[in-house]
Amino acid sequence: MSKQGTPATLLRIFPYAKSALPRIALGMLAALGGHMLALTIPQVLRDLINGLKNIGTVEALLPLVFIVLGLGLLEAVMVLLRRWLVLTPGTHVEAGMRAKLYAKLQDLPVAFHDKWPSGQLLSRATGDLSLIRRWLSFGLVLLVANGITLIVGFVILIGFNLTLGIIYFAISVPIWVIGFNFEKKYHTTARLSQDQAGDLATSVEQSVHGIRVLKAFGRGDHAAGKFATDALRLRGTELKKAGLIGNLWLYLILIPEFAVGISLFIGIGLVADGQMSVGTLVAFLATTTVLRWPTESIGFLLSMTIDATSAVQRFFEVIDAPVDITDPEHPRAVAVSKGRLEFKDVHFKYPDAAPESPDLLDGINLVLEPGESVALIGVTGCGKTTLTALATRLYEVTGGSITLDGVDIRELTRDDLRSNIAMAFEDATLFSSTVRENVLLGRPDASDADLDQALEIAQAKFAYDLPDGLDTTIGEEGMSLSGGQRQRLALARAVAAAPAVLVLDDPLSALDVDTEAMVEDALRTVLTATTALIVAHRPSTVQLADKVALMQNGKITAFGLHSELIAVNDHYRFVISSLDAAGNQISVEDEVN
Repeated sequence: MSKQGTPATLLRIFPYAKSALPRIALGMLAALGGHMLALTIPQVLRDLINGLKNIGTVEALLPLVFIVLGLGLLEAVMVLLRRWLVLTPGTHVEAGMRAKLYAKLQDLPVAFHDKWPSGQLLSRATGDLSLIRRWLSFGLVLLVANGITLIVGFVILIGFNLTLGIIYFAISVPIWVIGFNFEKKYHTTARLSQDQAGDLATSVEQSVHGIRVLKAFGRGDHAAGKFATDALRLRGTELKKAGLIGNLWLYLILIPEFAVGISLFIGIGLVADGQMSVGTLVAFLATTTVLRWPTESIGFLLSMTIDATSAVQRFFEVIDAPVDITDPEHPRAVAVSKGRLEFKDVHFKYPDAAPESPDLLDGINLVLEPGESVALIGVTGCGKTTLTALATRLYEVTGGSITLDGVDIRELTRDDLRSNIAMAFEDATLFSSTVRENVLLGRPDASDADLDQALEIAQAKFAYDLPDGLDTTIGEEGMSLSGGQRQRLALARAVAAAPAVLVLDDPLSALDVDTEAMVEDALRTVLTATTALIVAHRPSTVQLADKVALMQNGKITAFGLHSELIAVNDHYRFVISSLDAAGNQISVEDEVN
């Protein structure tokens, strides 16, 4: 959590709110103008009451009455003007900050997303930014305008009568002390509430995404119980917030009322002694009534300001997160890649791994020549998937290098690199958009012929039979499709990108044997011109590749033709024998045992 104070934290949004500040400042002036008009009305009332004894007819009162009416109407106009000025720019600030946050989330490495719950990020992008908008458009404007109004009001009260003004001010001083103490207590509670709201959003998101698993295992009640526990925890924190605010409101209402009562009691005595006119006393009390709203607003404006401070802190926790995988300052270009991919003494361990832990990848050396397909096999947990993720810099190597056509991939922009290397994952993720948009995600300008060829290679022609064909909108994550259908569309997406290098992380695991055979036959036409690195969990997938690389203990321990390796390498024969037609495989621990 940031150690900066409230003002310093809130000032961090200045670059985002800079364009909106002129209208927000005008809104403050409009609000202040309305308050000043309200403070003027008691001045007129004083003259009106003091002049009653000198006025002979009712008609003589009308000019002063119309003045009061006019001041009231002008005050209403100022309120409308304030709202018109501040509401629109606040939404622009919110939209800009949300766009910045989304761009940052896209730029952050996968390691960041591995650690952050999606619900926490969602709550920052929605609830927190909405709170900042409301504070800019409402809280900040009124906090400044009401604060100045209180100062001017106290000066006016002292101008009416020094004694009464000092008494009223002295009685009101505890409000500021109570407000200061409130801020210190409320800040921690407000931040805890926002974090718990993020955890609750994560719980909902996980339950919705995992609804099939929960139903299949009959664990709906368990998930509901966990959700209820999180909700009750948030409820308790919100009640604590409400208690703090309620206590503040008690003093905000009680102290001014007490101050008015004391002032009235003393004021009557001053009128009786001839030290103050009746009109002045009425004007004094009317002014305290005008100050009632600015005084009472201190409570919720303080709480809103503190909530906004926590929201700004949470926003910048994401914005300030380091991007470890960046584009080089002077990138090199690979206009048309030949597809030669080389791993040179590659080492890797995950960012959150203990410093003393061994490297997951411990000196990988592997060369894929242009147009060559290599199957990567090894027992579960040996690092095959991790190695494929390094090729597109989803993670960064911690030692050694990976080159594309002899150029270190860290010398390329990420867009350039990923336009030359496409991936298809075992966990096929689709987006809630049309089939066409999903398949052409990596190459939106592809022709209909290219799209059709990609669907044919992936055996995904079923897409044409969907209700709206390729323009059918599939549900969130493609859950309206079967697992095999999702995998085939994800594979079609990788093929449609027409990359120089195709990385396949066991993308056929959900297919039946017959469909897999058809996909593999079609893939051979693609792989003749494309370099391919294929994580294989089935013997048939191994047969698809030109050569095979065997991973063991974080290294490539054997490389060559399948027929050669199975003849001379005991561990290779063990791994192959552990594979079955369904893709089941023994783990590292199973091998040891």
